Amino acid sequence: MDGMTTSPRETPTQQAALAARYGAAPPPAGPWNATIAGLLDHRSVRGYRPDPLPPGTLETLVAAAQSAATSSNLQTWSVATVEDPAARAVMAEVAGGQKHILECPLFLVFLADVSRNDRLGREEGRPLEGLPYLETFLVAAIDAALAAQNAVVAAESLGLSTVYIGALRNDPVRVAETLGLPPGVMGVFGLCVGTPKPGAEGEVKPRLPQSVVLHRGRYDVAGEPAARAAYDAEMSRFSQRNEMAADSWTQRVIARIGTVKALRGRDRLAAALQALGFPLR
Repeated sequence: MDGMTTSPRETPTQQAALAARYGAAPPPAGPWNATIAGLLDHRSVRGYRPDPLPPGTLETLVAAAQSAATSSNLQTWSVATVEDPAARAVMAEVAGGQKHILECPLFLVFLADVSRNDRLGREEGRPLEGLPYLETFLVAAIDAALAAQNAVVAAESLGLSTVYIGALRNDPVRVAETLGLPPGVMGVFGLCVGTPKPGAEGEVKPRLPQSVVLHRGRYDVAGEPAARAAYDAEMSRFSQRNEMAADSWTQRVIARIGTVKALRGRDRLAAALQALGFPLR
């Protein structure tokens, strides 16, 4: 992309954006601006041109990521670029052969990282007794997710596309070995960033109706069966349009977490975390 700059996609109208995200039953229209329009226009992209990104893009995305909320300003996350082709190949293999990891110009691994604060405590002569606990790992993983989502929003505002790679958790120990991570650091997920190949831009994927996820005052599932049936039909149509397996959301959930085998090694995640320096007391 030498001499070229990226540009955002055309901003959808509120009606079009809500219809794309919710199908035939969108929520009532409310406040609207370009930022909200961009958020609703998000879609995962799994095919990238090799063109390098404009100079300074990586640093801009990291600045956006560091501007996300972080619990108590502990900043228990880091991010690693994966530039070496051999290392990229390992990431793709761990993730089940996802070729977009190999072809995107920028591949990032977001890290839950308590090692920096561990070093701080040791250097200050104050070992941090709270580090080995589940709460601290959760804070680190949540920090990494919040940071990554800021980076995604920033990338999409620049006209770039992204896709998260949660499948790195299939083998976090191998990911750690490949990236040279110290104890107390885990790759929570990867992120592809780049310009889509023609035809790979993707379609906005419908989400569950707000009546299923929005609970006003008390948790209420009375309308869930009917809403899920309608959403299953919406997702089946989406799958057919995009030449995917014409299954429903219900079938996808069952296929993804209905068996231990479907977890693809992530059933051993607790043991992997302990091996990486997270005792999870």
